[in-house]
Amino acid sequence: MKCDDLLKALNEYVDGTLEPGVCEQLQAHLKDCNPCRVVIDNVRHTIALYKGEEPCELPPELKVRLHNALQARWKQQRP
Repeated sequence: MKCDDLLKALNEYVDGTLEPGVCEQLQAHLKDCNPCRVVIDNVRHTIALYKGEEPCELPPELKVRLHNALQARWKQQRP
């Protein structure tokens, strides 16, 4: 397995839905590839942080400003 293959299978691996044979190849790759281990660790930490937090409500004026900015950006990219 190469790094590109790992990145393609990343979501399934982290979700635990990757086929067992592919999972074994991915784990073998991780033993020898520190950059890929860092990617996997970062994804796992990000998911753990996200799951542990409660959503917070944006102040109404910030919500309006954000909505307007996103809408303007969308219109710029898709005239």
